[in-house]
Amino acid sequence: MASDLQSSAALTEPSLPEVHSSVSVSHSPFYWRRLLGFLGPGFLISVGYMDPGNWATDIAGGSRFGYTLLFVIMLSNLMAILLQSLSLKLGVATERDLAQLCHENYGPRVSFALWIGAEIAIAACDLAEVIGSAIALNLLFHIPLFYGVLITGLDVLLILLLQRWGFRYIEALVIALIGTILGMFSMQVFLSRPDYGPLLHSLFIPSPSIVTNPAMLYIAIGILGATVMPHNLYLHSSIVQSRRYKRTPEGKREAIHLANVDSALALTVALFVNAGILIVAAAVFHRSGHFEVAAIEDAYKMLSPLLGAAGASTLFAVALLASGQNSSITGTLAGQVVMEGFIHLKVSPWLRRLITRGLAIIPTIIVVALNGEQGTEKLLILSQVILSLQLSFAVVPLVLFTGSRKKMGEFVNGRALQVVAWSTAVVIAGLNAWLLVQTAMGG
Repeated sequence: MASDLQSSAALTEPSLPEVHSSVSVSHSPFYWRRLLGFLGPGFLISVGYMDPGNWATDIAGGSRFGYTLLFVIMLSNLMAILLQSLSLKLGVATERDLAQLCHENYGPRVSFALWIGAEIAIAACDLAEVIGSAIALNLLFHIPLFYGVLITGLDVLLILLLQRWGFRYIEALVIALIGTILGMFSMQVFLSRPDYGPLLHSLFIPSPSIVTNPAMLYIAIGILGATVMPHNLYLHSSIVQSRRYKRTPEGKREAIHLANVDSALALTVALFVNAGILIVAAAVFHRSGHFEVAAIEDAYKMLSPLLGAAGASTLFAVALLASGQNSSITGTLAGQVVMEGFIHLKVSPWLRRLITRGLAIIPTIIVVALNGEQGTEKLLILSQVILSLQLSFAVVPLVLFTGSRKKMGEFVNGRALQVVAWSTAVVIAGLNAWLLVQTAMGG
């Protein structure tokens, strides 16, 4: 079975061939040395779980509903750990990425529809990055939002420079920026002095109002879409193959284990960041009676006066800029994986980035021109709901493929894991269906 998997994988070009098997890993008897070689891909993935879209949904949720939606963040993060684990296992076991397997196993129409859906998800994510980065530039340097949106298109130069240096440099920069975001929000949480009793209760015990309150459900699904991102499932199944591990059953088994540790560590950091944003919004805005703070700009202006700490707003804006720039890196890589995997179309990274960024910049410019800053907050939350609506079209194929012994061999999902995976897929699809029903009914 293993030889069949290897021979079939060898028939076609590997995923992201320019980085495939390019990062050496240690074969030392010391566990920590072997683990260090696998740290990186999970942190690239985790970037999508703390991008500016998350900020919009977390701030809106915290200011309007206090700590109530912390449970949604926890649940979304657990779903993310599970789904990213399936994604990396798929990549290691089959030596294919999720987009390639969809192209090879579904008809042209289905494959094309899945590709369009994935591209919509990437465009929605990039939309959040454009708006977030432009807002950060405006807050820090007083650059008008319109020009800030245009400046965000220049990050393609950063992508090109990093890719010339090597994949490890990309990972190092991403981890450094994640550390910046985590440090900034750790200070914010400390300064906000949250109520730890209600906080811990909301984190572990769900409130029925999450489902019964349409406004809360809309934000909750936005949080789900901002946390579990469909294009990250395609990306993780690809970049996990960047490691030069032994392509044998034993080598793959250890690669899956170490990649899972990397992914779980990175997504735990993302959990702290997302929870921190909502906690700050609940402790500062909701507690002081400011229930309608949803725009990032309003949060920035009110943080320092309400906290009574000079520089709190600046910390907030610096973290936002780091978040937006970080997300643009993974968006480019995900776009390459999706385009090459689904339709076998290879384009230069700079051209791919310009296309993706152009699709995000155009609607943002229109909204800013018509509605100014007021329109960006609604556009941010809408982009995350769009991501959530696209999620099932990546999750279902992922669960199907990882549950197939023909494709996975000895790495196929066990019965218990398969039940949990399908339950997760059903919950995601059910929440999205409920949102559509509420929207159709005018809720």
